[in-house]
Amino acid sequence: MELIAGVDEAGRGCLAGPVVAAAVVFFKNQTIEGLRDSKRLSAKKREQLFQIIKYESQEYSIGLANHLEVDQY
Repeated sequence: MELIAGVDEAGRGCLAGPVVAAAVVFFKNQTIEGLRDSKRLSAKKREQLFQIIKYESQEYSIGLANHLEVDQY
């Protein structure tokens, strides 16, 4: 089975707080109803989708870096 990964980030480091990045891996033909642009979803819907992603994805990871870490690199 073929896998596909999605990666995204948010934040601007020292300008606006921490940078957050996330990655998720699914089977290529797998879909999750309602999973679209997170900026258009309510906080409640994002949390519901996160629970689905945690249990239905093959892998997922979330990383954070504060302004000191961003400035260091």
